[in-house]
Amino acid sequence: MDLEYYLKKSAADHDHLCPRQVLGVRIGLAGLEALGFSEPPKKKRLMVICETDGCFVDGITSVTNCTVGHRTLRVEDYGKIAATFIDVQTKQTVRIAPHPQVRERAYAYVPQEKRHYFAQLAGYQIMPVEELLVFEPVTLLTPVDQIIGRLGVRVNCAVCGEEIINQREIIRNGMVLCRACAGESYYRSKQSMEIKKPTLTSLERLHE
Repeated sequence: MDLEYYLKKSAADHDHLCPRQVLGVRIGLAGLEALGFSEPPKKKRLMVICETDGCFVDGITSVTNCTVGHRTLRVEDYGKIAATFIDVQTKQTVRIAPHPQVRERAYAYVPQEKRHYFAQLAGYQIMPVEELLVFEPVTLLTPVDQIIGRLGVRVNCAVCGEEIINQREIIRNGMVLCRACAGESYYRSKQSMEIKKPTLTSLERLHE
């Protein structure tokens, strides 16, 4: 798999090339190789969990063809430039991240470049994998089959009535709930935050 090709592909999709995209491309290539793939597998065999969003994910996607739309890419936003690669068929799983001293190491490969951004941009492209990345076999706390869920399964929340797909419902006290109604919401309804104006009781009106 040609690094230069995927760097150009990522740059075209993202309108420019930045150091985090380069890391995404390098980690994407390393992830495929670590799982024994010589090219991106088909039929949703590969799943990638990225630990941040943004440019880094665009680099990953350009190599792996994994996307949110195909349900083969997930973002667990830990604010880290790292990704976990899962072979859905064999369940082999590996997490790959840049070496903690990757920035400092990059400068050694382009000593003529004094600007940090451009030193990283150039250095990340030519550094050996063993200098650039750290590999860690991991076990998912949620099985990949459960992460994927079952297509076509639909239920309605007993509280809000909204439809829930892909087996994301929560059963509590025999009730089918969506995550929001089960207390795991990332938002709060404005209506529920409105403070109603106090009204006068009949007794208070008599003393006006």
